[in-house]
Amino acid sequence: MSAEKDISLDEKRVYDGDERKATLYVASGVGCVAVDVVDERVGGFELATRGAAYDVAARDGVVAVATDEDVLVGRVGSGGEDTHVGEFEATGHGGAVAVSVVDGPEILAASPEGDLSRLAVGGGDADGDWTGCGSVDAEVRALSSELCAAEDGVYRVGTSLTHVGLDDAHDVSATGTPRAATGDGLYRLGNGWLDELTGDATVVESDGGETGTADADEPERAHAVVDGELVALSAGEWLTYPDQPEGTVVGVAYDRTTYLVTGEGRVFAAADDGWRSQSLGVPDVAGVATVGPN
Repeated sequence: MSAEKDISLDEKRVYDGDERKATLYVASGVGCVAVDVVDERVGGFELATRGAAYDVAARDGVVAVATDEDVLVGRVGSGGEDTHVGEFEATGHGGAVAVSVVDGPEILAASPEGDLSRLAVGGGDADGDWTGCGSVDAEVRALSSELCAAEDGVYRVGTSLTHVGLDDAHDVSATGTPRAATGDGLYRLGNGWLDELTGDATVVESDGGETGTADADEPERAHAVVDGELVALSAGEWLTYPDQPEGTVVGVAYDRTTYLVTGEGRVFAAADDGWRSQSLGVPDVAGVATVGPN
């Protein structure tokens, strides 16, 4: 891909009514930012929640945000083109450092002390009390579905916690082939954990081949950050991008194209001629999740 290109003023316009429009939810130091996108074009963006946000997750129209005070949850509008949450509500969890959305739908959340718990959110509203799933005696760094990345390895979260191996896990992806990014490298789960790349891996994400632009045979898209460089899976091989996005990539999300966010507050969208980018003007970005058309 060629070097990044700033998005033009025309491309920044909001594409209301476009059935391809999706929304990126970006966790930042001042709140969760909702960003309208259509393929590589970035439209309007606004603060959807206020206060430091440490993680965000979305699935089946439910969006969860981990903040320093609570876990906030909302459901996007019921219209086929509406990808915005009308209103986020508090859940009474208290502060959280990581969240994920799993089947049910339910939300998993991790407290700063390493306590894991889940909450049913049928209809987008909290349906009861948080149920404890156990505690990790180490720093929790990320959640993806029912996998947890922690300073002392990877856990599977059920009604209790099961340590499933590795050490120094920074990130985990449960979609498609489960993968973990650790201080020693990138691993995939097969007959045990199989190493794919060596180095300091900090980010990993995959769409499992489920969010491509065409049919169910769309190949899996997977990305990772290893030793500070963005790599992508291509025909079973991890390749380093020849043109690296500027900044520290902290999150990857997918819709009809691939999106990146950097800790410095910039969104990157993959286009045929390179990366398109847009500054959000927010600090301390920690992650991103996508809501596509219903």
